Amino acid sequence: MAVTIHPSAIVDAGAVLGDGCRVWHFAHISAGARIGARCSFGQGVYVGNDVVIGSDVKVQNQVSVYDAVTLEDEVFCGPGMVFTNVLNPRAAVPRKHEYRRTLVRRGATLGANCTVVCGTTIGEHAFVGAGALVSRDVPAYALVVGVPARRIGWMSRHGERLALPAAGQGEAACPATGERYRLDGDTLTRLA
Repeated sequence: MAVTIHPSAIVDAGAVLGDGCRVWHFAHISAGARIGARCSFGQGVYVGNDVVIGSDVKVQNQVSVYDAVTLEDEVFCGPGMVFTNVLNPRAAVPRKHEYRRTLVRRGATLGANCTVVCGTTIGEHAFVGAGALVSRDVPAYALVVGVPARRIGWMSRHGERLALPAAGQGEAACPATGERYRLDGDTLTRLA
């Protein structure tokens, strides 16, 4: 599958885009970016040099994926969500040597206008609600909302809320697929 690049987009020489990627209006992919297959980059997206993006990732309009960010396969970045890479930025103080790495694991969803503070890891299939402020790690399958983000429940791989408490013990099935999950304290596991 060919890569589709809108005429208004800029893809710097050296950027690697996998088969079937689509780069839409006014997007900019920097030279050092490494991107897997079948990704979509919406209007006004920026992807930095020190960025690794897996396959089947969707980055919606007006998102900047700055240096030191890794997005694994099947991550969804909602419109206008924000990544940072320095904890205490100052215009007059160079801090590129202080970038903190951010990792978004496979299948995670980052809702519209949420902010992910650098140095955090978002677990597999976690779900960050719209407008949330993530300033600490988010466990796999966790549903987090608010400022600062707090866990209010759990989500299935399919993106359905599971009938489980935010912490404790229990089992539940995804209402859409029937997949079963077990909660043990603060850890949710998908059962085989």
